[in-house]
Amino acid sequence: MSDASCVGEARRFCANAVENFSWSEVDAGRLSLIATELGTNLVRHAQQGELWISARADVQEVELIALDRGPGIVDVQRSFEDGVSTGGGSPGTGLGAIRRLASDFDIHTSPRGTACLIRVRSAGKSAPAPRQWGAVSIAAPGETECGDGWAVALDNGRLAAVVADGLGHGPQAAVAADAALDVFASAPFSPLEAQVQNTHRELQTTRGAALFAMQLDPSAQLQYTGAGNVMGRIISGVFDRSMITQHGTVGVQVRRTEVAKVELPDHAIALVYSDGIASRWKADEVILLLQRDPTLIAAALLWQQRRGRDDATVLVVKQGDALEC
Repeated sequence: MSDASCVGEARRFCANAVENFSWSEVDAGRLSLIATELGTNLVRHAQQGELWISARADVQEVELIALDRGPGIVDVQRSFEDGVSTGGGSPGTGLGAIRRLASDFDIHTSPRGTACLIRVRSAGKSAPAPRQWGAVSIAAPGETECGDGWAVALDNGRLAAVVADGLGHGPQAAVAADAALDVFASAPFSPLEAQVQNTHRELQTTRGAALFAMQLDPSAQLQYTGAGNVMGRIISGVFDRSMITQHGTVGVQVRRTEVAKVELPDHAIALVYSDGIASRWKADEVILLLQRDPTLIAAALLWQQRRGRDDATVLVVKQGDALEC
């Protein structure tokens, strides 16, 4: 966000996003204040700040992610106190007010920058269980449609997920990714071999897509398969393993599907990311974030490692006793 006009634009976007929600004026006002405070902080204090906003009509929730490239917040806990400012020209009420108004709040900061995640729901809605998954997708520069797509399904402690990267970017790539998500939605817990083959058939009228599909059961056994340059990785404080799939493009050319299995170690996360993210990055990028909200982990990795010339997606799944949406 480069100037004050961006703050007003973010506020108007939020107002439009919840126009058909069954929210009170007070709830809409909370969202407006949060968007204003986040945007103002980015304009006044941040380097190369961005504010990402998404609305989930199915659960009537708005998610805001504020990111910047420094200078970081020296004392996060103290910054929540009213009257404490991270920079000049501010009364110092922003960050503390945001945390009080938010339904969910998480933040990570370092000299490399700050990532702040806020969710806003109706004040009368009960808080969900801690989330075990999160994802972020960003369209390629200059595009209004993202050619990547992702989906997650939950059933009695099982989790199924897919990330599809339509060939190229723009509207036609989005058509291919959406078609892959439709196949997943029709039977998310069907055998992975069948999912890939069914997706391959359905995408033959599109330009095709890279695909990564996985399933995690309550015993922490992870199965995965796919084709193309959507990559996976499992990381904990003491474990780091890549999840490799076959070459090819679903809908164009794929070989016989092979499914791999791995036990997800204690306290580990599974990450899946499209080729809009650098293929090589140090595990330290996420190890310091392992206890954070999975959406914050996804956003921070995308923010630091996106190539900047293609659609980019990161999906994160945490191990947990119960998987909740």
